[in-house]
Amino acid sequence: MDNLKKRVLSGIIGLTFMIVVVLKGDILLNISLFLISMIGLREIFNAFRNLSINPVKWLGFLSCVFIYLSIYLQFDINMLMILIALILLINYVLNEKIHFIDISATFFSIIYVPFMLINISYLSNTRYIWMIFTIAFGTDTFAYLIGSTFGKHKLCPKLSPKKSVEGAIGGIFGSLITTLVYSYFFAPNSLWLIALLAIVASIIAQFGDLVASKLKREAGIKDYGNIIPGHGGILDRFDSIIFVAPIVFYFSKFFLF
Repeated sequence: MDNLKKRVLSGIIGLTFMIVVVLKGDILLNISLFLISMIGLREIFNAFRNLSINPVKWLGFLSCVFIYLSIYLQFDINMLMILIALILLINYVLNEKIHFIDISATFFSIIYVPFMLINISYLSNTRYIWMIFTIAFGTDTFAYLIGSTFGKHKLCPKLSPKKSVEGAIGGIFGSLITTLVYSYFFAPNSLWLIALLAIVASIIAQFGDLVASKLKREAGIKDYGNIIPGHGGILDRFDSIIFVAPIVFYFSKFFLF
């Protein structure tokens, strides 16, 4: 099976799974996000190993468990993050084999994957969960279409040679159009607020993509993994969603209804 067929088939399977998980919601959604976060942590830890950085894996995975348990045990996740930071510092002081870069990479990974993704679980209204995927899909799709057709000016030539300024603008436009259409039919709100959310989230989504690209380039890897045939790893598919999720959560919490 060639790469295109793999991408299409795994894309269809992934989309079907996502629809079922979001529609069922609650515990199935939380378990799915937890597993995605655990795999994502493993991928980013492996990337750091390529840079001769040794994250404190056991604490990273244990932190992920407690981050998702916080949904049900109802303890303050911010206090949990402070506790994690303290445990990392204690390890740094007591273990001569652990360097500051190791605990920094560990804490970054915990924030980057489970701490960001859990915002999807915090959204009690399913329509805003779909909005996260709408923004990410609209941005990625239009950035690719506009960039491959009209792209002339490189956005970050050393970091991601295929990305263009035209593609980035197209991604923002795509997010704006798809999110406004989605909101009109499924999540009625002020068009100005939705437009603002779509633009801001699209910019941040593309920034998230660049963050993932830079780490891959520094680690000397093409993909974070191969768990999704034709697409790479979890972080290759969720790099935009990781950044969009908290934006949509807090925007919906304070400005939308």
